[in-house]
Amino acid sequence: MSQLLDQAVAEARKLSDLEQDAIAALILAEIEDDRKWEQSLTRSPGKLAALVLRAEEQVRTGQCRTAGFDDL
Repeated sequence: MSQLLDQAVAEARKLSDLEQDAIAALILAEIEDDRKWEQSLTRSPGKLAALVLRAEEQVRTGQCRTAGFDDL
């Protein structure tokens, strides 16, 4: 276990069971999301490359503009 994760677990142990379960659920959900992304990208690596090319073309032709969060 990494030092940072070990520290996080040590701090989590100080919390109530309810809070520990909430943190555990978040960690497990994040791990599952990462697995799904990895599986998705592995199954269709060409799709991501195509999306990149499409985005680059949209930027090149002026179909995109720079925007911050306040502009959305």
